[in-house]
Amino acid sequence: MNNNSVKPAEGKLGILCIGLGAVSSTFITGVLMIRKGMGKPVGSITQMAKIRVGKGGNASYKHVSEIVPMPTLDDIAFGAWDILPDNAFESAMHAEVLKDRDIYPVKEELEAITPMRGIYDPDYVKAIDGTWTKDTSLTRWELMEQVREDIRKFKQEKGCSRVVVIWAASTEIYIPRDKQAHESLEALEAAMKADDRKHVAPSMCYAYAAMAEGAPFIMGAPNTCLDIPAMWQLAEKTGMPIAGKDFKTGQTMMKTVLSAAFRTRMLGVSGWFSTNILGNRDGLVLDVPENFKTKEVSKLGVIDTILKKDEYPDLYGDIFHKVRINYYPPRNDDKEGWDNIDIFGWMGYPMQIKVDFLCKDSILAAPLLLDLALLGDLALRAGKSGIQTWLSFYLKSPMHDDEHEPVHDLFQQNTMLKNAIREMGGYEADEEID
Repeated sequence: MNNNSVKPAEGKLGILCIGLGAVSSTFITGVLMIRKGMGKPVGSITQMAKIRVGKGGNASYKHVSEIVPMPTLDDIAFGAWDILPDNAFESAMHAEVLKDRDIYPVKEELEAITPMRGIYDPDYVKAIDGTWTKDTSLTRWELMEQVREDIRKFKQEKGCSRVVVIWAASTEIYIPRDKQAHESLEALEAAMKADDRKHVAPSMCYAYAAMAEGAPFIMGAPNTCLDIPAMWQLAEKTGMPIAGKDFKTGQTMMKTVLSAAFRTRMLGVSGWFSTNILGNRDGLVLDVPENFKTKEVSKLGVIDTILKKDEYPDLYGDIFHKVRINYYPPRNDDKEGWDNIDIFGWMGYPMQIKVDFLCKDSILAAPLLLDLALLGDLALRAGKSGIQTWLSFYLKSPMHDDEHEPVHDLFQQNTMLKNAIREMGGYEADEEID
């Protein structure tokens, strides 16, 4: 029962990653290994999950690719930008996420993926010295035009019919939304041409370039980028889907599960202390206070919207919420997310919950990258443009416009995701969102 309004997934799909560090190299290596039958796409909804379509006696459970037309993993071509020159093999070895036995079988393919020069502004990423960069004297507009040229060249060389661009690079410093530069597309374009580096982040140049070239854009970090009216206007003007921001991997995934459980059971929360130790390049960048501020804003918003303190002031009206990230090199990509939650129950009696999540950040992020790229492409083929709220499931700080509140509850987000896929497949959405 396929819906004819979704175009078929014909030809090659190019996935262009901004950043070829631990996350991207783990993602690309994994897909190449899975294509060879040497791994399983664990954690990927598009590859592993079955979704119920139809009700009662007509119910059946189908993989996503049986509901809507999807590319296979063999249809994907990879490319990247980075501010360091390492190819995908060197990057995967350097990241030390995957074992040699899971990298070497695809060594030649990885070595062929060399990054295009990235946009580098040391004010935005203070902890990394970019050595493989576009000319730093160029204006933001000229840099954006160079990225457009990169996309055109990549499509031509790889023979791609479609491209998705996804940010998997470091967190930029926090820049607040600016009344002048960000409120309209004209204002943003003027700021880019005037080389207003204070208000136009490097990530905005990539986002603008991607949409201008007909590529959906996904923001995998908490940067101020897509979450401004200028970008929403550009997405509508170009008919491009956009989604963001910040891959929901370890600690925040647990928060969206636990918060939902507390609210469902009407258990109170008085305090939530979260700390992380992380040793990879992401941890190094987040060690700089201005970069951490961007991440903190993304992480702090989660529990407030799930717990609805205005509706339940007795339970959630006065939560002390603290988030910390500490750079700790010995752990490398093995992140430890530690939560102490002070809850209270019947008659206000206090209790505590401790969660110690010893996760591998890139192992959790890789399937999100795959799904977001494939579903961004699906949205494009289904004619969807603007903010794709149905992709909130994958993101810490889900995109929304000024009129709407984001949905953070993981289970409600899962329902939104399944319903969107059902509808694109010509089935009715049949689960309610509160």
